[in-house]
Amino acid sequence: MTALAFLTYLAPLALIGAGLVAQNQTGLRPLRALAITRWASLFALAAAAGIVAAVTVAGPLASPILGANGLGLQVRLDPLSAMMVALVGFVGAVVIQFSRNYMDGDDRQGPFLGGLCLVLGAVTFLVLSGNILQLLIGWTATSLALHRMLLFYADRPGARLAARKKFIVARVGDVALIGAASLLYNAFGTGEIAQITANAAAAPAGAIWAAGLIAIAALLKSAAFPTHGWLTEVMETPTPVSALLHAGVINAGGFLVIRFADLMLASPGALHLLAIVGGATAAIASLVMITQSSVKVGLAWSTVAQMGFMMLQCGFGAFTAAALHIVAHSLYKAHAFLNASSVVDQTRAMATPPVGKAAPLTIALALAGSAVAVFGIGWAFGVTTETKPALVVLGAILVMGLTHFMLRAAGDTPRTAILARTGAASVGVATLYFSLQWAAEMLLAPTVPLPAAPGPVTTLLMVAALALFALVAVIQLSAPHLRQSPGWARWHHALRNGFYANAYFNRLVGGAPRPKHI
Repeated sequence: MTALAFLTYLAPLALIGAGLVAQNQTGLRPLRALAITRWASLFALAAAAGIVAAVTVAGPLASPILGANGLGLQVRLDPLSAMMVALVGFVGAVVIQFSRNYMDGDDRQGPFLGGLCLVLGAVTFLVLSGNILQLLIGWTATSLALHRMLLFYADRPGARLAARKKFIVARVGDVALIGAASLLYNAFGTGEIAQITANAAAAPAGAIWAAGLIAIAALLKSAAFPTHGWLTEVMETPTPVSALLHAGVINAGGFLVIRFADLMLASPGALHLLAIVGGATAAIASLVMITQSSVKVGLAWSTVAQMGFMMLQCGFGAFTAAALHIVAHSLYKAHAFLNASSVVDQTRAMATPPVGKAAPLTIALALAGSAVAVFGIGWAFGVTTETKPALVVLGAILVMGLTHFMLRAAGDTPRTAILARTGAASVGVATLYFSLQWAAEMLLAPTVPLPAAPGPVTTLLMVAALALFALVAVIQLSAPHLRQSPGWARWHHALRNGFYANAYFNRLVGGAPRPKHI
């Protein structure tokens, strides 16, 4: 295992080394930086493939600690770390390759590519961590490396403001995670994550408080409302940075919670915090997103909503669903940002008429069709309120999304043929969804626990989440004709500005005056 651990460390070392070399390559044609960063990213991707193969053949592995008392450098290879390192390697290689053309002609192309490699190296180092000290180093290094990229165009006031807010939020999250690590070390007498999670069921009181601090650190890293403002304003940096941020770095909060899933299950209060803040963030961002006219800002709000939903999944104990969400969101959002320049043309080509005031029969058919598809397929995969209540709730939220999809396809009048086709699509989506959920559970079974039976508070939060997302769905469906209402203008303005939370944050850090309500 020592030899394998040494080879595993070559992936982040290659990326970090390439990043440091490329930082010094300036000029219009930094050929050396182009070559070294490309090969480093491809090497990291190949190493990730090797890690996946090793875990598949040998199962979970952990290297000896290069340190003492359970603290130091240690590689942990298991299905979760293998999945994450493969995801980071793939997205990183794509972003590096895209940047070769995107930044062509910029006299700082070399430092830019080097900065991307430093971020990728830090993230890779983070997801391979086997103890809390290495986790802290990777967590902080990722944030600092990203901070430099957010200030790539430091002469732009918007870039400086967003980076300042990100720095403040990140440092508070760092303090929370340092506090959690200290409590865990005192409670368990070791920094090894595997030992901590293995003994989490009998965790002392200090470890329970640590779970709460982990939840806070994860929420701050995931741009939870109302600390989300920096994520929606980091548009002054080049698009590849946005792609890497939204497809990779932003997922670190979810990875942290999933890595300590056993500990989180021992602290219901921490899970409730994740569910409440995550659910509220997802609902608010889903509404704000539909009011944005900028493609990239709309994508940023989409990420806020997706991260909130991922925290909600973790709060319900559906950790495997959250891990699957990380993969799906990363691939989608990386493509969305790298393809942002073509979104307008694609949207025009694929445009469908707004839902408007759909007939009651159309709504009933769409809702019934999607519900039958989701719950029927879910039942076939063994998902019931007795076996997996969290997935039932998530399936109900999926029903709302599919209903919206079917209504957009049907238009304002019942169209049996269209509803039949969209109903078939709903069956396909539901089958894919539960198939991937089943596959994720099988893949992550050695590492990620299944949720326990929900208690009274969790059950109440599940019901509240369903009611909240139902309200969001109704507002989204009604938005096209609500715009004609005089009373909607004020709400629309508040939504467009994210209920002014970010404006107050700007004022707090000295970036903008207090907003005027109209």
